[in-house]
Amino acid sequence: MRAFRTLFITESRLSLRGMDMFIFAICMPVVMVVILGAVFGNKPAFDGADYTFLEQSFGAVATIAICAGGVMGLPLVVSDYRNRKILKRFKVTPTSPALILAVQTAIYALYSILSLILVYIAGAVFFSYQLHGSWLKFLGAYLLVMLSMFSIGLMVGGLAPNMKIASAAASLLYFPMLIFSGATLPYEVMPAPLQKVADVMPLTQGIKLLKAASLGLPMDSVFIPIAVMAALAVICICISLFFFKWE
Repeated sequence: MRAFRTLFITESRLSLRGMDMFIFAICMPVVMVVILGAVFGNKPAFDGADYTFLEQSFGAVATIAICAGGVMGLPLVVSDYRNRKILKRFKVTPTSPALILAVQTAIYALYSILSLILVYIAGAVFFSYQLHGSWLKFLGAYLLVMLSMFSIGLMVGGLAPNMKIASAAASLLYFPMLIFSGATLPYEVMPAPLQKVADVMPLTQGIKLLKAASLGLPMDSVFIPIAVMAALAVICICISLFFFKWE
């Protein structure tokens, strides 16, 4: 536990020094809430809706940090540490090289949770946002989406033979999901053909799950998103465990 705490503090400082996660995981979601609130205000999501457009989009915006940390941040840091022989050096120390992966996962999870808190505060303070559903269900859904996205990142970072391929793979996953899954461009304003493309992306299913939890919709109506998120996490974690390259 002491080794984990020491390494966590050190890696957190290095992460903050890079500023990437601070911008994309902390600042960007808050900016998105402000933009959505300023553009749509308290307008109903659709005619006769009991909730506003912002309330409908809260779950989507909350996934921006998860996507940034899990799909972009984790693969790059894992491949970078392998390339610099850091993972290999850990093998000759009393500390397991898996510790650094656990620390990195914890750091990006902390970014995601902090982002969620700030997004909620920004929405509540400036636009009177309220969660219609159960916080327990929403947080459970949020953790499931986080687990799924982080498992993708660990798989990509663990299998990519070098930093260049890891960066390319992460970019191919990150930017389409960020733009077309509903995290930034609201799913509801997309044309029907684009929505069909977005439905293929795993983050879209996660956003549907969070939307149902935040709006208090029946959870049995999102059985498919739950199954997709859970199956994705199991598959990616299993692949990572069997084929992860330490050096």
